[in-house]
Amino acid sequence: MYKKVTTALLLILIASSVSFASGFQINESGARAMGMAGAFAGLADDPSALYFNPAGITQLKGTHFVAGVTFISPSATFRGPSPAIDEYSMKSQLFTPINFYITHQLSDDLYVGLGVNNQYGLGTLWDDNWIGKDVAIDTEIKTFYFTPVIAYKVTDNLSVSAGPVFAWGDVKIVRYASLYPFQGDAKVSLKGDGTAWGFTAGILYKPLDVLQLGLSFRSQTKFKFTGDASTDGPAALASELPSGGITSEVTMPMNITFGAALFPTKDLTVTADFQYVGWSSYDKLAVSFDSNPSLNISLPRDYQDSYIIRLGAEYKVTGDLALRGGILYDKNPVKDQYVDPILPDADRIGLNIGLGYKITQNVSVDLAYFFLRFNERTVTNSLIYYTPGNAALNGTYNSYAHLIGVNFSYNF
Repeated sequence: MYKKVTTALLLILIASSVSFASGFQINESGARAMGMAGAFAGLADDPSALYFNPAGITQLKGTHFVAGVTFISPSATFRGPSPAIDEYSMKSQLFTPINFYITHQLSDDLYVGLGVNNQYGLGTLWDDNWIGKDVAIDTEIKTFYFTPVIAYKVTDNLSVSAGPVFAWGDVKIVRYASLYPFQGDAKVSLKGDGTAWGFTAGILYKPLDVLQLGLSFRSQTKFKFTGDASTDGPAALASELPSGGITSEVTMPMNITFGAALFPTKDLTVTADFQYVGWSSYDKLAVSFDSNPSLNISLPRDYQDSYIIRLGAEYKVTGDLALRGGILYDKNPVKDQYVDPILPDADRIGLNIGLGYKITQNVSVDLAYFFLRFNERTVTNSLIYYTPGNAALNGTYNSYAHLIGVNFSYNF
């Protein structure tokens, strides 16, 4: 019995790692860039460059502050398990990842900056009595990334940058586990946190007056999560239900982004990015039990590298008002057999609009709206199982999300 419920708990830990896939990577770390579909690595001319391409801060004279928030409202349904066509809906939630950036010019050629944002996060919440309750009920991820950067202008046309990254993450996972061969379920909860280190770097090059190129790199960040498991089940079985300390290591992927910005007129800017996400680094999940090393396990996950293609534009209507728009395609890294309601991931298309307005000479506001539509995804070979009968959770997922970004800027 203990072995049975312990196995269910291991699946919870697997789910916590799956949750860090493409759908939980938050690239919306600045409203101006968000309005241009995130195609910003080749432009990078506001303080959010600390995330998109830190070499771009050499374009910012003096001192600049930017602070903002993105409101994210995801929705998802599951139809199945096949051959059934019953439909279940994920509960509504609102997530609010923040971003804060400050840059300062030390000399004509030397610049520094600090960025704080939530690069991975979000969550899913399903009804306690839905068909997949033994797979997912309540999952939430939070991460905070702190990135100090130094940038140097090598020539008037070439800038480089680098800096360390420190990250902190928090995980909550709740689901049910079957007590078979006994009747009923136990509600299993896991809470934990961990830290990670990495680095970032960037290059910005302007070969022509009408063309600027950027290359941005964000390294892997390897989290070691330490948490406690608890189980709410029948009192008669309390001594057999898993509890206590568990650790798991999860590596967030390397990101490489190449971007270009074209300036066909003094009022129009067109941008394009190709972002490569190295999810193949997540090939297995290792879990350790503090109190019983014999239960330690290493399981394959076999993620694939993915990419995002972005196209954006900005048009300055007046000296104080700019309009923006963009479109993106995001290739997900999760194979069909590992898709589950923890993260109903799929390839997706995003449509973006935005505007920027200069309130005073020193203060401006940026607004953006982003509609993200996931392709309908039907799974027929799932390795994710639900009870009764350990049947595979095959079926069809449909997902979309609305995002609104707001940023305020101050410079002097």
